Amino acid sequence: MTRAARLALAAAGAAVVALVIAMIAGGAAFPRIILGVPSSGAVTRWGLPVSKLAMDVAGVATVGLLLAAALLLPNEKGVLGKTAQSYVRAASWAGLAWAAAAFLTMVFSVSDVWARPVPQILNRSFLVGYATQESPGIALTLVVLFGLSIALFSRGVITAGAAAGLLLLALVTLTPPALTGHSASSPNHGLALTSLTLHLLTLALWVGGLAVLALHAALKRPQLDVAAGRFSRLALWAYAGVGLSGVFSVLARLTALSDLWTSSYGVLVVAKIVAFVLLGYVGWWHRQRTLADLDAGRPRAFARLAGGELMLMLATIGLAVALSRTPPPPVSLPADRAFDLLGYPVPPPISLANIFTLWWFDLFFALLAAALAGLYGAGVVRLRRRGDAWPWGRTAAWFTGVAILVFTTQSGLSRYAKVMFDVHMIEHMTLAMIVPIFLVLGAPVTLALRALKPAARRGDRGPREWLTAILHSGYVRVVSHPGIATAIFIASTYALYFTPLFEAAMEEHLGHVFMILHFLVSGSLFFWVVIGIDPGPHQLPYVGRLLLLFVTMPFHAFFGIALMMTGTVIAPGWYEQLDRSWGGPLLLEQQNGGAIAWGFGEIPTLIVLLAIAVQWYRSEERKARRDDRSAERSGDPELSSYNDYLARLNQLDKRE
Repeated sequence: MTRAARLALAAAGAAVVALVIAMIAGGAAFPRIILGVPSSGAVTRWGLPVSKLAMDVAGVATVGLLLAAALLLPNEKGVLGKTAQSYVRAASWAGLAWAAAAFLTMVFSVSDVWARPVPQILNRSFLVGYATQESPGIALTLVVLFGLSIALFSRGVITAGAAAGLLLLALVTLTPPALTGHSASSPNHGLALTSLTLHLLTLALWVGGLAVLALHAALKRPQLDVAAGRFSRLALWAYAGVGLSGVFSVLARLTALSDLWTSSYGVLVVAKIVAFVLLGYVGWWHRQRTLADLDAGRPRAFARLAGGELMLMLATIGLAVALSRTPPPPVSLPADRAFDLLGYPVPPPISLANIFTLWWFDLFFALLAAALAGLYGAGVVRLRRRGDAWPWGRTAAWFTGVAILVFTTQSGLSRYAKVMFDVHMIEHMTLAMIVPIFLVLGAPVTLALRALKPAARRGDRGPREWLTAILHSGYVRVVSHPGIATAIFIASTYALYFTPLFEAAMEEHLGHVFMILHFLVSGSLFFWVVIGIDPGPHQLPYVGRLLLLFVTMPFHAFFGIALMMTGTVIAPGWYEQLDRSWGGPLLLEQQNGGAIAWGFGEIPTLIVLLAIAVQWYRSEERKARRDDRSAERSGDPELSSYNDYLARLNQLDKRE
């Protein structure tokens, strides 16, 4: 048996053993059976967690193989090397195994839900109904479809860009099943869903990357030192993400610290915490010792430690699967439909004081704002340290945009935006038409291109080369076209509010997150075309930018007028479920929201006009200086004669 096969069997064995021990400790292995109550049987009781474990391991393996091919191993001008291509082909088989395990999980889940043995539910009515009508079944169906898509498209991939696209698809495929479990029913389901999503993504990158590195070392493939160095930097961020998301995930599920030792769920959480600390120590040992041995040409120490760390990681995944089968401590919640939907009670009547005092922590946008501020600040610091200048105005604009983003998504404004349509419209207009202006004026792409170092290997892709490749991609060329960017900016607003999309987005936490992200991205894309400093595929002349601005803004005014004239309430099901006891009629608030949309456009228009005027003036100044330098180099006789004339006049003035 080869070293790679022994490593795979040992890692799988560690995961299964941890699953069995955790299920026994948590009480899921031997539940109390009540006579007369239907039961799915022991096959389903063990088959469901084992199939879930297989699904998770296959997903992590798919992510790790695509990560190694796209980012860890060097490529030649975007073309994958021989080893990287072999990993992409392996990802095809891993994706197929992922889809198969997801289907088995669906079969056992139907048996568990209907409390019937597997042979009794193997018919079309049970499986199709679960796969198309129940949220967990729909999530597993998506995994089957996406897994098959990865298996199909991976067969012909030879470029790093295509491998990176499949990696993104694999990361997306990880999330649906987890988002229909305990997190969706947590008291603070918004925090639970966001933290769990971050936990899954960072854990998959960490475990999957290490698994492929251990396989790479066992097979004695070349360029292990390069891949290990890159993974070490990624693993540090992944470890921080796993730890941070784990803390918030526990806070969202447990009501008291004592739950950690008084409940089976808490005991398993403590076991995961211990495993996490041990993994951190092993990772530190990697950075301090084995990477140095690897650089010195001694890979055996790295291979041994990586194999041990991998087994510990998969054992942790086994604990996580058992944790998903263990109910969290019961929580006493108020019988309030609004609390179920929002994660908090309906706030008191709106006032300026409440907007500034009733802050609500949104983990996703808090992390987004922290990332935007931290990365930009790090770029500016790097430029300053090497003696390069960076305009203070751009820095001020960027951090102003981040500050407005924080206030809009974390303050009482965000709370009231979910229960009042007119406040929601203030949030929408701010995120789509104010924040993007300041972010675009911060020129983040220009800063990144100047601050990031080129790849150490010629022809390879580092962060700077990836950013350049994205800017020159066909997708960016299409969406950044002035006509397309304007259409996205305008049409998406009408499509959101005059279709059922708005109500669907308000009812689901992830839908609300995507809606807010769309406001930011569509606004940033449009204003990048109009006032962007960063390089782009399409550069409009300043007259064209003014025309585009004046053509676009009336459509927002027309949108506001359409809202004011609408005689039916938008998303009535959402607002009626909240059963708010204060405030005016829903239709009146909607008309007020239309008035806000109609009048709000003047503020960004004024800011953009000022920005265009300043940019135009500075552009003319630069053009004049270039013309002067060109004339001096070419020795223009007319300019020389004119300069001589001015010099003679100056001399005459001095004599007088």
